[in-house]
Amino acid sequence: MEKPIIPSNFALIGAAGYIAPRHMKAIRETGNILVAALDPYDGVGIIDSYFPMANFFIEPERFDRHLDKLRRIADSSGSNGHKKVDYVSICSPNYMHDSHIRLTLRNGATAICEKPIVLNPWNLDALHEIEKETGKKVYTILQTRLHPAIKVLREKILSSPAEKVFNIDLSYITSRGNWYYRSWKGNIEKSGGIATNIGIHFFDLLTWIFGEVKLNTVHLLRPDKAAGFLQLEKAQIRWFLSLDYEDIPDSIKATGKKTCRILTVDGEEIEFSDGFAELHTECYHQILEGNGFGMKDARPSVEIAHQIRISTPVGIKGDYHPFLNKVRH
Repeated sequence: MEKPIIPSNFALIGAAGYIAPRHMKAIRETGNILVAALDPYDGVGIIDSYFPMANFFIEPERFDRHLDKLRRIADSSGSNGHKKVDYVSICSPNYMHDSHIRLTLRNGATAICEKPIVLNPWNLDALHEIEKETGKKVYTILQTRLHPAIKVLREKILSSPAEKVFNIDLSYITSRGNWYYRSWKGNIEKSGGIATNIGIHFFDLLTWIFGEVKLNTVHLLRPDKAAGFLQLEKAQIRWFLSLDYEDIPDSIKATGKKTCRILTVDGEEIEFSDGFAELHTECYHQILEGNGFGMKDARPSVEIAHQIRISTPVGIKGDYHPFLNKVRH
């Protein structure tokens, strides 16, 4: 007779934000249970759609105590950790990820952290030591790697001649209102700035596909837009990121869209605007099977974004993105 599958217990840090429902959905769709959630903002009725019986906390100290209590009860009862929290999903603001991962590992749980996993490369070094001390793993959500179109592109690149170098243009414009700059996202010390906040996904997939960074040049760096040039092992990449609606091409504005996501490889456009809805759940499946993306996977994009953040822009010269010609200087 087969033993019944025992669901894992999850906790969630950051329940009120945009991305949290994707994690709640993934926890439910993988057959697991959310037992506790933390957010300083208490307008989190979305939890009722997924796990209405989850305990909710607005103070991190009480949340930490609750996790510790569950762990100690499980240890003393010899229940093999069934009642303790096994995983903590972290959806808090970027600058809090490092401390929330530490809280998770100290409580004997595995961390599942939204990107960027941390803001600075040296944070990864310290977390790696805590991983070794606790025996618990830190995973991150790099769902763009799981997109079917991106996987096809990667296979194509890997099968190309070793000496082949591709010419890439990356354009990502996602318009944001005034609220953005008053929130933590508009504070470079808390979000890491535009390269980290909206660029981290693309820097990850580009290094995953085209290899290590050889050169990282920044042409423009502002709170609302940035642009530069990346030389990777198998690609020369001109990139442009913006939060300004005026940077969206007129042809896309005419459709009513407020987001522009374009990736061209040797002049051929790769379409991957859709198909992201279920990718968080797929990430969770892989993590639960022990095959998720860890800190080593996340490091290249963290290093790129950090280098951009501390760079002095060289201005519009060299091999720069054509969208820069329309930017007011």
